[in-house]
Amino acid sequence: MPVIANHMSRELLRASPDEPIAEAAKHMVARGVGAVLVMEGDRLEGILTERDILKAVARGVAESARVRDWMTSDPETVEPSDETGHAAALMIYGGFRHLPVADGGAVVGIVSIRDLMRVTLEDSAPRGV
Repeated sequence: MPVIANHMSRELLRASPDEPIAEAAKHMVARGVGAVLVMEGDRLEGILTERDILKAVARGVAESARVRDWMTSDPETVEPSDETGHAAALMIYGGFRHLPVADGGAVVGIVSIRDLMRVTLEDSAPRGV
């Protein structure tokens, strides 16, 4: 089975817990990603996703709202050597679509459900295309 290291994104979008949620959302849109890693220095504090921002908007988020107010704290992580199937199971049963990838405590990447779908489709791509 394929491993996470071969399918994760290494171009990480990071936010500070004290950053305004609107700023984090703007950076996500500019990069075309659905999640931002919330970091305090080198420590992973949480993850802020499209769903978190949608919840904030639905509840009438205030201009003063910060990332820490809406992020998921202490998110699940996977290691680069973990198999993609393990990441997929965590996502399905946990109800989320993005997983930070940590190696020895250091965040080195992020993997999304879309990345894992690409792994699945590699074996079933139409021939001759």
